Amino acid sequence: MLERIQAVAAQVGAVVVGKQPKIKLALACLLARGHLLIEDLPGVGKTTLAHALSISLGLQFRRVQFTNDLLPADILGLSVYDRETAQFVFHPGPVFSQVLLADEINRASPKTQSALLEAMEERQASIDGRTMALPDPFFVIATQNPQDQVGTFPLPESQLDRFLMCIELGYPDAKSERALLEGDDRRAMLERLPARMDPGQLLAAQKLVREIRCAPALLDYVQNLLTFSRRSPALAEGLSPRAGLALVQAARAWALLDGRNHVLPDDVQAVLTAVAGHRLRPAKGGSLSHRARAEMVAELMKAVAVP
Repeated sequence: MLERIQAVAAQVGAVVVGKQPKIKLALACLLARGHLLIEDLPGVGKTTLAHALSISLGLQFRRVQFTNDLLPADILGLSVYDRETAQFVFHPGPVFSQVLLADEINRASPKTQSALLEAMEERQASIDGRTMALPDPFFVIATQNPQDQVGTFPLPESQLDRFLMCIELGYPDAKSERALLEGDDRRAMLERLPARMDPGQLLAAQKLVREIRCAPALLDYVQNLLTFSRRSPALAEGLSPRAGLALVQAARAWALLDGRNHVLPDDVQAVLTAVAGHRLRPAKGGSLSHRARAEMVAELMKAVAVP
C-alpha cells in the first residue's frame, strides 16, 4: 500500500515540480479523510495540484468555478418539473462526486459558501427536505486567493474549521521554474496521467491510518498544545476539539507516509502549521498571512514541552 501511495506522490510531483513537502501534506490530508484548502496567488499551481491528486488517486471529480453570483443550487443540485411524468426530478449537483474542486472558493458569497458546511462535516446534503448521502470517499479540495485580492469574501471561521489542512504553494525555486519553462504543457501532462490508485485502495489506506498507534504521552502532548492555545493571551481563540481530532488524524497519516505504525512528536510538529494555522487568530488583530500563521504556530510549539 505504501508503494502505491509513494507512486501517487511521485506522479503528482512530476507535474507540480519542486513542491514535494506540500504534496506530502496534501496526501496526508486526504488519507486522514480531511478536506484541503490551498491558499495562494493565482498562477502558482493550486488547481493543477488538485487535478493531479484527483487523477492519480483514481477519483471522479467535478470542478466548480466559484463566482459572486454562484447559488447554493449550483453546487447541491435542484429539482426540475418534468411535464411528461408530472413530477419533480432531482438533478444532482457537482457535490455528488468523489472530489469537488471548489476553485477560488472565496469569490462566492457567504450564503453559497455555507452550502458546503453540511457536506464537508456530515458527508451528506439536505435538499428539498431530503437527506442524501454523498459518495465515499468524498473530499473538497478548495483553492482561494489571498483576502486582499479584489472581489473576495473571507471564509467564516466555521467554514475554515471544516478544512483539515490549509497549505500554500509559493513561487517555485529557480531550478523547478526552469523545469516548468522547458517542460511540457501542464494540461497535456494531466491528460496523460494514469490512475495510480483506485477508490477501494484509497479507502483501505484510510483504514490503515486509523490503526496507527498513538501513545498516551503523545495524546498528552496534543492536549497540552490545545490547552495552551486556549489560554495564551497572544491568541484571540484557541484550537477546537475538532482541531485536536484533525491534528491526531493528520499525524497518523504522516506516520503512515513515513512507513511507521506509531506516531512520534515529530509527526505532530510536521503537520501542526497546516492543521492549526488557519484556525488561530492573534488577540490584537493584524496580518493573517501564512508567515504570520507560521509564527503563531512556532510560538505554540516552543511553549509546549515535547514528550
